[in-house]
Order: sequence, then C-alpha cells, then structure tokens
Amino acid sequence: MSSFLQKAEKAIPAEVRMISGCQDSQTSADVSNVRDFELPDPAGRSGGACTSALLKVLYANCRRPDEDLSFREVLQRIRDILSSGKYTQIPQLSSSRPFNVATPFELVPKGKEGGTRRAVLIGINYVGMKGELSGCHNDVHNIKDYIMDVWGFREENMTILLDDGQHKLPTRANILGAYNQLVEDSQPGDVCFCHFSGHGGMLPDDNGDEDDGFDETLIPLDFKQTGQIRDDDLYKILVVPMKRGVTLTCLYDCCHSGTVLDLPYNFRPGETEEFEEEANFQFGPLISIAAGLAATCINTNDPANSCCTVS
Repeated sequence: MSSFLQKAEKAIPAEVRMISGCQDSQTSADVSNVRDFELPDPAGRSGGACTSALLKVLYANCRRPDEDLSFREVLQRIRDILSSGKYTQIPQLSSSRPFNVATPFELVPKGKEGGTRRAVLIGINYVGMKGELSGCHNDVHNIKDYIMDVWGFREENMTILLDDGQHKLPTRANILGAYNQLVEDSQPGDVCFCHFSGHGGMLPDDNGDEDDGFDETLIPLDFKQTGQIRDDDLYKILVVPMKRGVTLTCLYDCCHSGTVLDLPYNFRPGETEEFEEEANFQFGPLISIAAGLAATCINTNDPANSCCTVS
C-alpha cells in the first residue's frame, strides 16, 4: 500500500465518492428545459445541467439503461451531453479510495444490498432573492425518483430540504443537522446518497489546507445571516465521522464544486484514464481534524457517538 493511500485511509475511514458538476474554478449552469434531457417532467421546468445530464444517461424516460455503464462511461457521457449543449463545465469524480472506473456504475455496491439505504436531498432556488434559480427543486424530485426506482431507496429514510414552502428549509443549521444525523444513523454495510442543487462559492482559505488558497463552499438559504458552508465544515461533519464500511456517494450540482468534499483521488473524463492522486493534497490538516474528532469521542466516553469509529 502506498503512503498516499495509507494517509487517505487514516483521514477518511468510509468509502466516499463524489460527482461534481464542474471543477473548482468553473461555474455550473441551469438548463432552460429539462424535456431536452428526456426527464420525467411534462411541465418542462428548468433543472441543473449536471443533474439533468446524469439522469439523461442513467434514467432517460424513467428507466435505467439496457446496458451496464461504467463509471468512466457515465462521466464521459455527461461531459459529452454538456459539451453538445455548449456548457463548458467539466464534471469530475473524486473519491476517498482509488477504484477501477471501468467497473459498473453503482450507488449500491455488490455485497451491500442488505444494508439500509439513506439519502439527504437538498434543492435551493433562493426564492425572491437576487440570483434566484429555477431548477433546483426539480432536480431533487427527479433524483428522488431515480434512486427510489433504480436503487431501492425508501422515502422514510430520506431527508429532503427545499425552499418550496412544503419541506423543511435548507438553512445552514438544517443542512448540517441532516448530514450529522445521516452519519449518526449509518452503520457499516449501509449505503448513503447526498444530492445538493443550488449555489456554490469560494472563500479565502482559513487554515492552509487549500493549494489554490480558497475553500469551496455550499451556499445555504440563510447564508446572509449564518454564512456559507465551507468544505472544511463538510469534512468535519460528513466525511471524517462516517463509519468505516459505509459507502457514501454524493452529487453536488453547484459552482466551484470540484473538491468541495476534500477527497484525495480525482478522475476527469477526457483528461485522465483512471483515478489520479490529487497533486499537493494536504493530508496534515485533515488528519488533525480526524484525530481531534476521535479524541473528543474518547474524552466524552460516548460509544454511541459516530466519530468513535475513526481510527
């Protein structure tokens, strides 16, 4: 085992995978009519470009493809669809562990069919605000249908946050609370899926762990009052404390989302053939976070606390 992989396993116990709508330096985009992507939406409301492209590949006409597509094929087809629609964003797949991207695309890996399947789905249109979006609620509804129909997720094991007046609001506290609850509930052998459709941003790095000098962020509904959610926040609350033996897949369809989970391996369709180690990846601060969480668990002597499994 390489020293890089040893550090990755020390920093991140769970198997975490993330599909992002674009690289850190890029912005995402809404598509004006999701019917062009053959989504289950007769009204044709707009949706996020990455989410719509992914569902065109994996759930066109509300059915899974007849052929098994690999991770590489899915990412490449997403890129091709975006390019044909004159979108310049480049989707990418990042991971806590390297794996063969020629293997079939799966949200529920073989051997984990018996585990509980949990999901956190977040869509923010920022209704009535400057920069209002129009497709994020639609993204969540379409993704919900896909993971229930194709992968057997159940609604009672989902947390859905939308600023639509009908669901719990996607505030900073509610988003982080949903992620924290997901971590607490999930056990080895379980499968988790997180989807975020909304605005993403960048803030100056405040702890020296970013090679480009900026933290990537998610922008909650109440960001003016509570601030943005940094990638470091997501690492502390969602990534590090997730138990070893859990598989977590995330889809972040927002601007500057390339490394919003701070994962050490990246695959970029059309640019790399396999996973590559993230150049100049800063393990030091991340391992310190993991060690700090583990120390907190030991000090509180609470075996029910999810971060007690970090080692």
